[in-house]
Amino acid sequence: MIYPGLVELPFTIETPAPQRHDNSDQYPESLVRYFLKNFTEKGDKVLDPFIGFGTTARIAEEMGRIPCGVEADAERFEYAAGQLEHWNNIRHGDSASIDTYGFPKMDFCMTSPPYMPCHHKWNPLYGGDPQYAGYDKYLARMAFIFERVASIMKKNALLVVQADNLYATNRAYTPLVRDMSIAVSKSFKPEAEIIVRWSPAKQGYTHTHCLVFKKT
Repeated sequence: MIYPGLVELPFTIETPAPQRHDNSDQYPESLVRYFLKNFTEKGDKVLDPFIGFGTTARIAEEMGRIPCGVEADAERFEYAAGQLEHWNNIRHGDSASIDTYGFPKMDFCMTSPPYMPCHHKWNPLYGGDPQYAGYDKYLARMAFIFERVASIMKKNALLVVQADNLYATNRAYTPLVRDMSIAVSKSFKPEAEIIVRWSPAKQGYTHTHCLVFKKT
């Protein structure tokens, strides 16, 4: 399969998350539509192990795919499930246990995991538990989660992980795209990195990275 190195999509959030929530990690519907249109077919089962406010699941359902996913945050889970006809395919829990939730084998996976700057101690994959503080533990947990995700994917199924490098004034630069790729590559074969340029762009956010992997 030949993958483009660069695509251009509009950054427009069509269904914003509830105002009282931080939706800065919500990617636009155009991103999901692009990948589902080009890499899936109607009736395919589409997984998001970090479902958030449900953008991937909602667009999958809109396009005739079957959405499945996991969300650890109770309020986000309830909001996402409430947008779906296939709400019973969404689990409230830890994506590290995704292989225990009774999901069938998946045809495709698209997600954006919680980000963590390398200078932070608070680990979003453990809810900030100080016992698991630090970037190294974050990356190790990420690798474990995608190992579990791989166990419920069909052979040759594709995984798309959206990620951004992190910059902070007077703080360390976090090469999250590289580090995420290394973590996921422990269980999936790397296929491509697609740069998505936003046009029109969100203020201060011109592009993102979509890492493409295959279950072998």
